[in-house]
Amino acid sequence: MVRKPVVSGMFYEDNADKLSSQIEDSFHSEFGPGKLPSKKRTREIFGVISPHAGYQFSGPGAAWAYREIAESRPADTYVMLGISHSGFPSCTSLEDWETPLGTVKVDKAFQAAFMERSGLKQDETAHSQEHSIEVQLPFLQFVNKEYKDQLKIAPIIISEEQRCKEIALSIAETIKQTGKKAVIIASSDFTHYGMNYGFFPFQDNVRENMHNLDKGAIEHIKSLDADKFMGYIDDTGATICGRLPVAAAISACRILGAKKAKMLQYYTSGDITHDYSSAVGYGSLVIE
Repeated sequence: MVRKPVVSGMFYEDNADKLSSQIEDSFHSEFGPGKLPSKKRTREIFGVISPHAGYQFSGPGAAWAYREIAESRPADTYVMLGISHSGFPSCTSLEDWETPLGTVKVDKAFQAAFMERSGLKQDETAHSQEHSIEVQLPFLQFVNKEYKDQLKIAPIIISEEQRCKEIALSIAETIKQTGKKAVIIASSDFTHYGMNYGFFPFQDNVRENMHNLDKGAIEHIKSLDADKFMGYIDDTGATICGRLPVAAAISACRILGAKKAKMLQYYTSGDITHDYSSAVGYGSLVIE
């Protein structure tokens, strides 16, 4: 079985040529890196944090994260950490994933080793309607065109805070056990502000306040401190939807030897639309 895309034609173009153009435009856009990645793949990274909204909003932010992947050594496995917007528990997927750019294979050997360590189960229903991992894949395919036949992913949904550290440890130990060159991709947007999201702790200077709120969280990500990151969210109420994938990613990368994360880009949907009555923050970071 193959997991079919559920948000193509909505979050991103459902035609391969149009989708490739849309991704290229994200790299060249005002909030993107301004150019396509170089062809040199010499860097070593542990992971990235990338947003997961419609490409007209999150695409430029994602382009920053995938530029880092494009310029680093190709991974044997990309460990994809997402959330369940529908409330499913933490789980894995063993099906290959289809996008308009082709099919991405799941690293079943990695998943089997991870599932044995973590106790997580396969749940294709949970993954079938969830967009947080899906929207990452066209970018991953785009920057790995020359390696498309070798491209493999390990999709994991993380839903329970009490299991986050355990899952992070299992990811790190599985990477060590399998001896694979792995890059961890955490899928998350940042603060969701406005009546649509039930979060409006400030009414004035919304742009400045959103930037400041999210950058407070980003400071803890930069120091790879998952406890302080989660504590900051508890203290401020910041509506960072992928907080668990982010916390797991920085924890796992730290175990594997990462020293820091670097912010690449941050902006909000309001910075694009100039409407801050309902806005979402998009941050991109690389873990080194």
